[in-house]
Amino acid sequence: MQRLPYPDPGVPDLRTPLRFLRWVARGQWRTLSWGVIFGVIWMVSQALFPAAVGQAIDLGIIAKNMQALVVWGGVLVGLGAVGALAGAMRHRFAVENWLRASFRCMQLIGYKAADTGEALPRRMPTGEVVATVASDSMRLGGLYDVAARFAGAIVSYVVVAVILLSKSRPLGLVILIGVPVLVSTLSFILRPLQRRQAEQREQSGKLITLGADTVAGLRVLRGIGGEQQFLRRYQEQSQRVRVVGVRVAGVQASLDAAQVLLPGVFVVLVTWLGARFALDGTITPGDLVQFYGYAAFLVMPLRTATEFADRATRAYIAAGKIIRVLSTEPDTKDAVATRHSQDTGDLNNTDAHATRNATVEPPHGVTLTDPASNVTIAPGQLTAIVSARPEESRALADRLGRFGRTRTEVHLDGVSIADLPLATVRRRIVVSEIDPRLFTGSLREELDPHGIHDDEAILSALMVASGEDVMEALPSGLDSDVEERGRSFSGGQRQRLALTRALLRAAETLVLVEPTSAVDTHTEARIAVRLASARAGRTTVVMTSSPLMLDQADAVILLADGKAAARGTHKELMATSPAYKDTVVRGGAT
Repeated sequence: MQRLPYPDPGVPDLRTPLRFLRWVARGQWRTLSWGVIFGVIWMVSQALFPAAVGQAIDLGIIAKNMQALVVWGGVLVGLGAVGALAGAMRHRFAVENWLRASFRCMQLIGYKAADTGEALPRRMPTGEVVATVASDSMRLGGLYDVAARFAGAIVSYVVVAVILLSKSRPLGLVILIGVPVLVSTLSFILRPLQRRQAEQREQSGKLITLGADTVAGLRVLRGIGGEQQFLRRYQEQSQRVRVVGVRVAGVQASLDAAQVLLPGVFVVLVTWLGARFALDGTITPGDLVQFYGYAAFLVMPLRTATEFADRATRAYIAAGKIIRVLSTEPDTKDAVATRHSQDTGDLNNTDAHATRNATVEPPHGVTLTDPASNVTIAPGQLTAIVSARPEESRALADRLGRFGRTRTEVHLDGVSIADLPLATVRRRIVVSEIDPRLFTGSLREELDPHGIHDDEAILSALMVASGEDVMEALPSGLDSDVEERGRSFSGGQRQRLALTRALLRAAETLVLVEPTSAVDTHTEARIAVRLASARAGRTTVVMTSSPLMLDQADAVILLADGKAAARGTHKELMATSPAYKDTVVRGGAT
């Protein structure tokens, strides 16, 4: 069995949900084929069982032929053994096909989220993306779970029809025509079920989104007294989900009832006709037993067919939701080709777009310039960027790291970073954002996800970020578990852990956005001094208005209306630039 997740989930066909489902099936055609083979053997062996019983009755019991009875008894045992073995293998491949399809979709969504960055949550609510992974991927996989049984149902239906036609043409035609009619009748229930399931999926996604937003902003809500208002909104949306859920349940109940009622009516009809033919002498007693057995057996392929139709409906809806996520375009068009450079540490991954341009990578230790703001970052220095409007300095950080929705014109020694492989940019320029993201796992994996640093290096970087108190509070040190989103840490601790993680990258250029905004003054002072010392000789850019951090900078640049308005040291600008002084005084104590 292939290990999951896939090394490469492939490039999906996103033109229509049906094409996407076909693409998933092609990606696992071998396991699907084995599942179909064992599914056919499993169900056909059961389909032949009533025929063997009928032969045992006619040729063995009624004819009083002990040898024939033993032979047909052995056939029954053989069919049972084959059916049991094939059933076990069919189930194994059914589960594998379900997991393969579901995990492939989950990987595609995970990669898309990494590729698109902030573009995905801007275009689609986070709760919708979570629901696509947690719900839609599993529903889509369910289609390939039932595929083997559905194939067996079709083949066994044909086998039974041939047997019955050879025994009695009227009864054979009843079954041959009656089963498709019964299945098609269920379409009148499946269509409204599909519409209501889609509505339920939409309302559930909205509820998840609302819940995620409320939890994320709970501290703010408490501060402004908005908890009750959001609670009412959540209750209202919960009621909408309940209402559509009840509507779905009503149609689903009708489908479940039809799956019992229609086969039951069909069994009664076949049994009644078979009894009449037996009384007329048209068929033998053994044939009558066969017809009754087949009337009961056909309930299983009929239910399998209706289950397949139900799961196909769910999978089609799920595929549409997944396509919506996977169709989101990243802000930088070439991000998809280089996702592993960030997510797996494969910094040698080459961007196809940049390879076409054949841009020569500039040497290390060169000047970084941003024409949009007229900012020039000298190599090997700690440069601080100050702005009265924080969004301006954050936009500059995005341009320096080649983030954003438009092409950046930032240059390294005259070479546009937009023309370099994205993996090269990510290796040489690391941007640590203001909102630290922590994930579940050990602290060691959180700080050093690629496992390339020893404990001494990790602890050294943690000391630069003044994170000693974080380590002291953890019973297992670096092996301690980090809870989801790092919720067991304070905001300042999360910020310092994120800074540690950024420092361990040892990038040529490190861009930090407000790295000390959540810590106290004493901690900030220690970080400022240690950061300047640890990054000596390497280019560091800090977006901040903190005097403690500014005082350690080799150069400070003031932004006004997005442009460089003044440059100098902190002391020089405090003495010569009123605009700079006003900005710094508002940002912190002098």
